Amino acid sequence: MFMLRFFLRRVLLGIPVLITVATLTFLIMHLVPGGPFDSDKILPPEIIANIEAKYHLDEPIEIQYLLYMKQLLQGDLGPSYKYIGRDVSDILRDTFPVSFTLGMCAVLIVLGLGVPAGVISAYWKNSLLDRSILLFAAMGISVPSFVLGAVSVWIFSHQWHLLPPALWEGPRYMILPAFALGAGFAGYIARLTRTTVLDVLGSDYIRTARAKGLSEFSILLRHVLKNSMYPIVSVMGPLTAGLITGSFVIEFIFSIPGMGRFFITAVTNRDYPLIMGVTLVYAVLIVIANIVVDMIYGWLDPRVSVK
Repeated sequence: MFMLRFFLRRVLLGIPVLITVATLTFLIMHLVPGGPFDSDKILPPEIIANIEAKYHLDEPIEIQYLLYMKQLLQGDLGPSYKYIGRDVSDILRDTFPVSFTLGMCAVLIVLGLGVPAGVISAYWKNSLLDRSILLFAAMGISVPSFVLGAVSVWIFSHQWHLLPPALWEGPRYMILPAFALGAGFAGYIARLTRTTVLDVLGSDYIRTARAKGLSEFSILLRHVLKNSMYPIVSVMGPLTAGLITGSFVIEFIFSIPGMGRFFITAVTNRDYPLIMGVTLVYAVLIVIANIVVDMIYGWLDPRVSVK
């Protein structure tokens, strides 16, 4: 019951955050010089006036804001200015599941590679294995995702013919883009895990556990790993939200029909409703991620007071 009250309280606190994000995004878009139809071919003034009247762009900015917020509270994200005949909700409904799946696969890559590598590196500190893991982690952090994606396609698709190079037609098509998207973050998580595990391994209660005769596996699993998770959980919250919203570069390289490419084209085309829609999706994911992180804190350590 306490966790349910905490969850509901956090959700209510997230509503002002979303309103603030929507307001700031709306103001920034409309205060930047130019408009969504400036790059189109030259049209007669009466046609431009009709288009602006249709989308209420001829109204004062405060009226436009109130109209949009009223529409937003009704669950309507509005029509896209550039994808004629499509609502923003329809675009997000078609593309978000793809970006969500890709992002969650990348999260599994990040945790599946980063956390074990960091624990192993810390346990065998200053060994050849430790130095090798640190080298690969540094390479993962340093190499851009688009370079890693292109190299992965060249090796695993064109040279070894093991995995498909592009498109989104089944589980095999998810491996390369998820790896390219998550490898760099896996290197960062590996280094973070190594640092936190080293701190915990030097604690007095670890020495006490060893003096009691507990096995190394039990110490690592029950004491070291659990007490090393706080920084990792904190980072994985917003990181997961960022991965789920997609990567334009990765989606472009692998021809994935996700949300990332629509966000970039929305910005370049000044498609106000689509920019607002994608930004709000990202903000909602950040709010949810922070709520989940706080709840995981309480699960890892019941002594933590969740307020």
